[in-house]
Amino acid sequence: MGHGVLFKQTGHLETQLYTDADWVGDKGDRISTSGYFTLVGGNLVTWRSKKQKVVALSSAEAEFRGIAKGITEVLWIRKLLTEIGYPPQEPSKVISDNKAAIQISENPVQHDRTKHIEIDRHFIKEKLEAEIITLPFVRSHD
Repeated sequence: MGHGVLFKQTGHLETQLYTDADWVGDKGDRISTSGYFTLVGGNLVTWRSKKQKVVALSSAEAEFRGIAKGITEVLWIRKLLTEIGYPPQEPSKVISDNKAAIQISENPVQHDRTKHIEIDRHFIKEKLEAEIITLPFVRSHD
């Protein structure tokens, strides 16, 4: 018996990433947990939930760190699709429910309040400018 991955046929291979974080989720050490899942052509292909390594000073920071981790997964999936002959035709949607995190990603001005997440900010901004990803806002209950 063979093994494989069953994909529902949707006529596209659009890659989407949904991210979320629970700011100060662990009441003991106040460290947030972030998670994401990725869809290719509407099919769930990867997911992850992991406690962050440091305490986030704001909900935006917790979300921001989760977005950066999720984007690395999207980049891997896009590369894999390209290697098997299906290069992405459009930017991947990275969907977040935190307006502040999205605004920090899109704002070219570095503020004192974002210095501690500067590397993640530059990483995300670079992928936005290269049109590898887009960052649409979606309300939590949608």
